[in-house]
Amino acid sequence: MTSRHRGLTEPAADAAIDAACRNLRLPTMRGQFSELADSAARDQMTYRGFLAELLMAECDDRNRRRSERRIKAAGFPRDKALRTFDFEANPHIDPAAIHTLATCEWVKKGLPLCLIGDSGTGKSHLLIALGTEAAMAGFRVKYVLATKLVNELVEAADDKLLTKTIARYGRVDPLCIDELGYMELDRRGAELLFPGAHRARGEEQRGHCLQRVLLLLDQDLHRPPPLRRHRRSTHLWRQHHRDRYRLLPSGPNPRPH
Repeated sequence: MTSRHRGLTEPAADAAIDAACRNLRLPTMRGQFSELADSAARDQMTYRGFLAELLMAECDDRNRRRSERRIKAAGFPRDKALRTFDFEANPHIDPAAIHTLATCEWVKKGLPLCLIGDSGTGKSHLLIALGTEAAMAGFRVKYVLATKLVNELVEAADDKLLTKTIARYGRVDPLCIDELGYMELDRRGAELLFPGAHRARGEEQRGHCLQRVLLLLDQDLHRPPPLRRHRRSTHLWRQHHRDRYRLLPSGPNPRPH
């Protein structure tokens, strides 16, 4: 163990701290040390207090960068946040229920979330916003269009890579599937998509592990007949089954997603 260097001048101490932070890969501490040191001297902070400030700054910045990487990896087509969602334009959507979903407890429990409603009622906004909240909470999230997912599953089945493909999607939670209502599923596509999503919960050994799925279903004229629903007032409805939520807007005032 090397002996401590004592009696360093201020410039020498700054250079040593800079080198040490580079070596230990502490970019935030390296960038903020001088400012925090001056602030600590003015506020007469203890050594422990100063060290805590440095470490918390590094941890906070690392968490922020991790969240940004997870959001980028999710592949969202655009940025959407709950704070920008217009609840006044959708008065039947309960803000409290949406913000409860934003805590991601349903993701932790492995429960699916299904958003169903007319076109232009903000379902895609909520899908991306809730997915973003999950990424910020530390979950691995993936956004995919239903058409892309079904095509990928069909191609994987043809190439005898279905188990591997589903396992790859199963490593994220939640998987955000958008625009299911805009496509017409044939029998094969439906069997690949839906059985894989629900069998995952009890039969992971079979390779079907699409867990914690967040489905976005659009109730509008594009919906194929088997998927249509009667129009209802906008509300978030929790079914008798404990693991399902539905968003059922009637959409009298269409607005872009």
